[in-house]
Amino acid sequence: MDTEDTPTQTPRDAAGAERPEGSHPAERVVAPVIRPGRSLHWSWVWLVPLLALAVGLSLLASVWVRNGPVITINYLSAAGVEVGQTKLRYRDVVVGEVSDVRVAGDRQHVQVDVQLRREGSEYITQKDSKFWIVRPQVSLAGVSGLDTLLSGVYLSVDAPTVQPKGSPVYEFEGLGNPPEVLSGQVGTRFVLHSDSLGSLRVGSRIHYRRIEVGRVVSYEMAPGGRSVNLHVFIEAPYDRYVTPDTRFWNDSGVDMSVSPDGVQVRTSGLSAILDGGIAFAQADESTAYEGTVDSAPAAAGSAYRLFDTRDDALADPDGDPVPIELRFDQSIRGLSLGAGVDFRGISIGKVIDIDLAFDSERKRFYSRVRAQLYPMRFNKAYLELMQSAGGLGGEALLKPLIERGLRAQLRTASLLTGQQYVALDFFAGEAHKPPVIPGGSDRHEGYLVPTVQGDFDRLQGQIGNIVTKLDKVPIESIGRDLGDSLSALNRLLRRLDSQVAPQASRALSSATTSLDRIGEVLAPDAPLLGGLRDTLSELDRAARALRLLADTLQARPDALIRGRAPDALH
Repeated sequence: MDTEDTPTQTPRDAAGAERPEGSHPAERVVAPVIRPGRSLHWSWVWLVPLLALAVGLSLLASVWVRNGPVITINYLSAAGVEVGQTKLRYRDVVVGEVSDVRVAGDRQHVQVDVQLRREGSEYITQKDSKFWIVRPQVSLAGVSGLDTLLSGVYLSVDAPTVQPKGSPVYEFEGLGNPPEVLSGQVGTRFVLHSDSLGSLRVGSRIHYRRIEVGRVVSYEMAPGGRSVNLHVFIEAPYDRYVTPDTRFWNDSGVDMSVSPDGVQVRTSGLSAILDGGIAFAQADESTAYEGTVDSAPAAAGSAYRLFDTRDDALADPDGDPVPIELRFDQSIRGLSLGAGVDFRGISIGKVIDIDLAFDSERKRFYSRVRAQLYPMRFNKAYLELMQSAGGLGGEALLKPLIERGLRAQLRTASLLTGQQYVALDFFAGEAHKPPVIPGGSDRHEGYLVPTVQGDFDRLQGQIGNIVTKLDKVPIESIGRDLGDSLSALNRLLRRLDSQVAPQASRALSSATTSLDRIGEVLAPDAPLLGGLRDTLSELDRAARALRLLADTLQARPDALIRGRAPDALH
């Protein structure tokens, strides 16, 4: 065979790739064998993984459809909260579940992650939503959360009822206690100003005619730090009874008063005694109220003063106080801050300050007492006085009264405690008399009212004057003179006994003898008295005869001439 006609075979490797010349000659080239592939056949074994895949996809879809976003809630403590068990409830309906609990990076609080359900997540993620942990609580206000004893603690949320606005929020600050007013509760908020909180707290009840109508929702210190502002919530429909003339008072504890009718005790119940409470009423419920009451409901956020007692709340308004200053030379022991200022038994003010001052002119100390007067407590008398004085104010009120003898005097309120009060009254001897005020015209805060000594101080002064006068009496010389007089009297009595008494005895004997003789003469059987009786009898017969003669002459005047007429014949 011709080699030129025989094709040259290129060396290839086992994979069929060309092998370069010069490779190992012992390697043989094997040509690939191509066989037709088999046709695919269905097997029931593939049904199991397909079903598993379908179930997994359905579970993923259901989880994606049901689950909403994850929110984070910050609490100071997460006691009782467990991952996968603690639920989030809205109006007792489960809307989420705790997915994680961890300590925050600053280690000041705990972060709780809650997986929300998609349904309802749009209103839970509002910025005004409130979250708290529900635990069993037993207090004077009531018992709550007892269902958690079996099911464990759970988270609760209060979401606003309005439609959500703005971007959703996914991090919140949890509350330590449940909010006192939940969203959707109908009512009105008001503000009460009080000097102190007392026994009131968040959740304290508010009563109207012994019906619970609201509660205290929060409190805060006033900006000046001199009072406390309490925010209260009155539920509908009772909030319409709060008018501009409504009076609030602290109804905590027991209000006991003594009157001619006996001892009266007022309270709103045991819960108000132990847990505090507030009550309110209308101003015209006081028998002394003479004005008209505005019955229109008060606007939300209206501010009121919180009085200490019901009597203070329903009393007539005092108006603006008039500051006065009193200066006493005597001791003011027993006078304390808050002591009353009375005018003829009517309380018209109170003492607000007591100081000690020095009178540089007289070189002696005196007590300076500052007080406040409430002239509106004079009612119509104050208005009439102001009209006659032609103005309003301390000078217009007090100046004409001081000229007529108005003075301040310390008086004892209780003999047991020694407590004193300031009494304003008119003293006749002080009228139109220039008052003597310690300290003169030194700086004073308020209108100066002259003072007089108290009754006890006056009594002490009078006793002192009596003692001083007694000290000036020469008692020793009077005693000596009295001793001499008694000696002379003793000598006189002795002389009378030795000289005058015998003579007097003889004179008495003679007088006795004379009286005996007179008795004998005047005895019933004495001759003198017998003759006297006969004489009197004769005189009596003569008188009768004269009377008969007079009657005869009156009947027959001619009897003296003609004589007696003969007797008529029978």
